[in-house]
Amino acid sequence: MRRIARSILAGATLAVALVAASGCTSPSPMRPVPTTAPPAATGTPTPSATAAAVDGWWRIAGAPEALAVDLRAPWSVVALDEGGALISQRDDGRVLELTTAGSVREVGVVPGVVAGGEAGLHGLAVHRDGDATWLYAYHGAESDNRVVRMPLTGVSGSFALGAPDVVIDGIARSGNHNGGRIAFGPDGMLYVTTGDAGNREASQDAASLGGKILRVTPEGDPAPGNPFGTAVYSLGHRNVQGIAWTADGTMWASEFGQNTWDELNRIEPGANYGWPVVEGQAGEAGYVDPVAQWPTDQASPSGIAAVGDTVFIAGLRGERLWAVDTQAGAVAGEPTAALTGEEGRLRDAAAAPDGTLWVLTNNTDGRGSPRTGDDVLLRLTLTRTG
Repeated sequence: MRRIARSILAGATLAVALVAASGCTSPSPMRPVPTTAPPAATGTPTPSATAAAVDGWWRIAGAPEALAVDLRAPWSVVALDEGGALISQRDDGRVLELTTAGSVREVGVVPGVVAGGEAGLHGLAVHRDGDATWLYAYHGAESDNRVVRMPLTGVSGSFALGAPDVVIDGIARSGNHNGGRIAFGPDGMLYVTTGDAGNREASQDAASLGGKILRVTPEGDPAPGNPFGTAVYSLGHRNVQGIAWTADGTMWASEFGQNTWDELNRIEPGANYGWPVVEGQAGEAGYVDPVAQWPTDQASPSGIAAVGDTVFIAGLRGERLWAVDTQAGAVAGEPTAALTGEEGRLRDAAAAPDGTLWVLTNNTDGRGSPRTGDDVLLRLTLTRTG
């Protein structure tokens, strides 16, 4: 199934290629939603936010290259500004480092991770506060999902984790629909995606943390300006596993549908995205329609990345990387797909500081027993198309 060049790259920066390569599928229905201004910037951008600093539309060019191989149920990758990356492994709670020299080593194990079903160690985010650097992690614990932060000490090749502090807990967990993506936005606030954990009604309950996108300070308090005065930023979600910001500051989220439509949504504070009342583009008053949608066998979207004004969406069941160009908060043109069936299930995507796109595969079977060597971190060269 895999047709990648298995070269382990060091820290060298790849030049942007000159030709685009992307495969198309049949057109997907879409309808833009009204544009609103993004929240005002109040903090210093972190690696997850600065990756979208370029503009324009982008596509994959050339064949993918392997940065790391033999990963076990990887879930999240965070590219570091100084080079290298951190990778989470869902089932064993390990955080791995891809060093600037191209080797892979263990940074540490996040304490308190309890894996089972789709729960375990999920999203990672790095935040710098003065001289301190923190690694944030979303993970399943004994009776809930939670976000913790740990001091990240050392330099490339010697990173280590300090003791964790709880940032936010009490997020419902189950065998599936656990959400799990975290990222610092352009406003310096921490955004957290949660699933409905099998309790559909929770998504419409503004007092529940389930089926939401949360926005909190780096310490875990409700962020200033949140629409309900709580940690809740948006509601009516089923299972969001990807968030990113395009160059204009617009926030986007990928969402698993149930039986019919997977979604890409433009996220607005206080907006209701309809689950479980509606799925996909319903045109019902009171609910915000997705800007793009796909049949579930073409997507099952997990992590997303924004490069300029293009959103890249990693598809699990769909086994493809969707590229969606945006303009002024709406989709511009038809989404296109790359890597279709070539690398298997795609779990995460990250915009790297050198202008490339990193994609994490997740070909672990449903019982949590990885096929050794089948999960990799890929590096994809990009070319500008508009």
